[in-house]
Amino acid sequence: MKKLAYLMRRVVQGLLVLALIAVINFLLIRAAPGDPAAVMAGEAGATDEVFMAQLRERFGLDKPLPQQLANYLGHAVRLDLGDSYRQQRPVISLIAERLPATLLLTMTAFVISLSMGVALGAWTSARAGTWVDSLVSTLSMLFYATPLFWLALMAVLLFSVKLDWLPGFGFETVGAGHAGLARAADIARHLALPAATLALFYMAVYARMTRTSMLEVAQMDYVKTARAKGLSPRRIQRHHILRNALLPVITLAGIQAGSMVGGTVLIETVFAWPGIGRLMFDALVQRDYNLLLGTFLITAALAVAFNIVTDLLYTLADPRIELQ
Repeated sequence: MKKLAYLMRRVVQGLLVLALIAVINFLLIRAAPGDPAAVMAGEAGATDEVFMAQLRERFGLDKPLPQQLANYLGHAVRLDLGDSYRQQRPVISLIAERLPATLLLTMTAFVISLSMGVALGAWTSARAGTWVDSLVSTLSMLFYATPLFWLALMAVLLFSVKLDWLPGFGFETVGAGHAGLARAADIARHLALPAATLALFYMAVYARMTRTSMLEVAQMDYVKTARAKGLSPRRIQRHHILRNALLPVITLAGIQAGSMVGGTVLIETVFAWPGIGRLMFDALVQRDYNLLLGTFLITAALAVAFNIVTDLLYTLADPRIELQ
């Protein structure tokens, strides 16, 4: 019952945050240079003022800014994000088409980076000061400092162009007509490079944080007591050090899980992955206000949801933490 009350309170707080985000995004986008009517008129080959005035009236861009904001918020509450200026389709349907691809990419990268990062951090913390620790720490810093788009381009050149092991672009083989397990295997081959590239950056972060946290926890009094009792080093490492050292890692993972969904623009662009990040970039270039606002709102909602889940996972990692 206590957890349910806490969950409901966090959901209400999350909704208030989303409302604030929606208002800020709306005002910032409207303040940006560029006119959607001018872009659409230019694409249609007609740039006269009468035609652009008709476009502004059609999409409600001729109304005062407060009225536009009120209309947007009123429709957003009903999960009506409007229609795309460019594609003439409901924004929610465009996002629904692209979101599964982004979630598949980001969640795969997230699982790989978190599991491998924690494993490497735990492994090197038990070997602190050795050449293994130095090597892993150096590689972690290297991957963390290397620009993500450069890693993506090098991965395409090496594994797709040079070695021809994996496809470098797209979600699946166009025109292959795969179904069932064959289609799943084809998507997995296309997923390998972008997911691995995205995972490398975050894996380096988790590895260093896990190592540092475990070395700090290893100096605590209860760990020294466990050693004095004669418990095996493996049991101490797993049950007494790692579990308590995971709390800051869980915090960071919860924040990054949400940011990864909206932060895959570079990866999706390089690998031509048809996700929401690429949709967001196209909407920005085309001044498609409704589509851009919709992608921002959905990614913000996912970030809020991941943060709520992170708070709940805290109590599983450390039962001493009480829900407030």
